[in-house]
Amino acid sequence: MSEFDLIARYFARPDRGHPPSVLLGVGDDCALLRPVQQQQAISMDMLVEGRHFLPGTDPIALGHKCLAVNLSDLAAMGARPVGFTLALALPDIDEDWLQGFSTGLFALADQHGCALIGGDTTKGPRTICITVFGELDAAGALLRSAARTGDDIWVSGTLGDARLALSYRLGERTLDENALAQCAPRMDRPTPRNELGMALVGVAHAAIDISDGFGGDLGHILTRSGVGATIDVDALPAGPTLARQPVTLRREYCVAGGDDYELCFTAPQAHRQAVLDAACRTQTLVTRVGCIDALPGLRLTDHSGSDLRLTYPSFDHFITP
Repeated sequence: MSEFDLIARYFARPDRGHPPSVLLGVGDDCALLRPVQQQQAISMDMLVEGRHFLPGTDPIALGHKCLAVNLSDLAAMGARPVGFTLALALPDIDEDWLQGFSTGLFALADQHGCALIGGDTTKGPRTICITVFGELDAAGALLRSAARTGDDIWVSGTLGDARLALSYRLGERTLDENALAQCAPRMDRPTPRNELGMALVGVAHAAIDISDGFGGDLGHILTRSGVGATIDVDALPAGPTLARQPVTLRREYCVAGGDDYELCFTAPQAHRQAVLDAACRTQTLVTRVGCIDALPGLRLTDHSGSDLRLTYPSFDHFITP
């Protein structure tokens, strides 16, 4: 099978229509996007085998996840998904793998109305690179630099179960079959919070998606906004499997587990009901976990307000083993 046969068989979809913003998708030298009056949001993520996913990962789950992590970036800005490009390096042409990968990819793309509009393929170590495009209404994007002193800090969904599943797969700890079955989908098939992100535009101030760990990702908001924060670590919403683990592990994986792809966002205290209304409309759990302070730095406390001397490094592509 040639490169072009591969694209035609697994990634060209002439029978599927495009969103109105996409004039031309896969099949030409460039995709064509219709100019829009709104702002455009663009993001890119690369997934490398052995670094971002384990060899032998289920290709259906991988197809889902590689798009989900990009859609999550759009969610953090409050953007509506429009389309994406796919650059794919493969060690060989494995038709079973390609069928599974494209199935998982397009199932999530269709769910969010996000069209594949182009890309590239080549031979090499298995690497997946997606660039995603979104649109924003006139109210504007949720920016990391927009947090304000006195804001509440919120988290969507739950944290830590993805890291718990990874720890099992790396041989760091044991889990019974039921526990693994419960937490593994959080690692393999994360849920991008696009509906919530769009609903928070005009309600929240700042937002970021939690990919490298809650503490580290919140730190990006604090740095960009020139503020600090106090977090009740015991208020962080642990995943149902992690919630049954010892408190020390629960705290560590909630603060620094990573791979959650939930939203961390700040909003004025006066908007608490509006946040809850947005969560209700989008059927998404949200939890208030702390507040933005004028004093720089991140302060972690327990539920009683006592300081916790905890230091958990977040994931870093060039430092974390």
